[in-house]
Amino acid sequence: MSDTEQVEVNKNKRFRKDKPWDTDDIDHWKVDTFEAADNKGGTFLQESSFATLFPKYREKYLREVWGVVTTSLEAHGIACMLDLIHGSMSVRTTRKTFDPYIIFKARDMIKLLARGVAVGQAVKILDDAVACDIIKIGNIVRNKERFVKRRQRIIGPDGSTLKAIELLTQCYVLVQGNTVSVMGPYKSLKEVRRIVIDCMNNIHPIYRIKELMIRRELAKDPKLANESWDRFLPKFRKRNLTSAEKSAKKRARDEGEEAQNGAQEAFPKEEDQAESSTAPPKEEKKEKKEKKKKTYTPFPPAQLPSKVDIALETGEYFLKKHEKVRREVQKREEVQQEVVRKRKREREEAFVAPKEVAEASVEERRKKRKVKEAKEVEGEEGGEKKKKKKQNVVVEE
Repeated sequence: MSDTEQVEVNKNKRFRKDKPWDTDDIDHWKVDTFEAADNKGGTFLQESSFATLFPKYREKYLREVWGVVTTSLEAHGIACMLDLIHGSMSVRTTRKTFDPYIIFKARDMIKLLARGVAVGQAVKILDDAVACDIIKIGNIVRNKERFVKRRQRIIGPDGSTLKAIELLTQCYVLVQGNTVSVMGPYKSLKEVRRIVIDCMNNIHPIYRIKELMIRRELAKDPKLANESWDRFLPKFRKRNLTSAEKSAKKRARDEGEEAQNGAQEAFPKEEDQAESSTAPPKEEKKEKKEKKKKTYTPFPPAQLPSKVDIALETGEYFLKKHEKVRREVQKREEVQQEVVRKRKREREEAFVAPKEVAEASVEERRKKRKVKEAKEVEGEEGGEKKKKKKQNVVVEE
């Protein structure tokens, strides 16, 4: 290619020009703080407000800390109100408000307070570098027991899994009821949401945590900044296969075995040929035991009793509705008590003292030694007598 020929430029970059003032030391992602002097338009034309409800158990705590909430919002020109009659919190702009986005931050703050976040942590949302995300997990799993188990996986034993997520993502995570409240940088919120949703879809958080740890180590290496990290990240195989996937896998395995057997028959090894010439033909595998044939009877089987028949026999059919409910509750309580007693016995087994064998005293050891010595002496005397008898017999002969 000659120097006179022009290099083809992408049509999307045809009109781009060099920017000598745009140097590498400029951080384009930096968010500067919005001061009162930055608001050139003055006061807002209309009032903006947001309100949110809070549960009954949060009322006592909110009454205690509402002074702190009011003070923190007044610094930004936001007015707040706590309505205990309707159980709601509301925030609105005033004539002193200068930041147009602070009303959204105040809305997020009262949402976090309603979801159980402490006021000391919720106030941090007013900072521009901190964002929040409230993840709803109540409608992902229908079964209540399964939902509780998977929600507990997010916390982990003694909160270890939750602590690992917080350290790796630099976020604050709170699991409360049917929601997970997250506070932190924008980039990390996406990672936490992915971990939580995957956990509720039966993917354990440890897999995502391991991936985040590897990513954090790879980010330290500047050589890998412009390379793909897919070769370093773990690829976890799904073990729970559907029936169609299982049948396809079995079919592929059977085809592979048939091809391998056909190749062996077409090209047998020398050792196999030598063995086949000398060894007798192998017996075929015994067929599976045949099932015993049932004796034929022309009469149909006896009809099974229906639920109504069983209820009539037990007398439950004639019970009233509240009596049936009481009986079911009583049965459930009996089962629960039996389980409680069983668990109590299992816990008490750990506190049962093992049987300790007391060491023999000095006198007992002395007696045992004397008895042992006496037996040894008797054994030696008996051996000498037997020898003498044998000598006498030989002499008489």
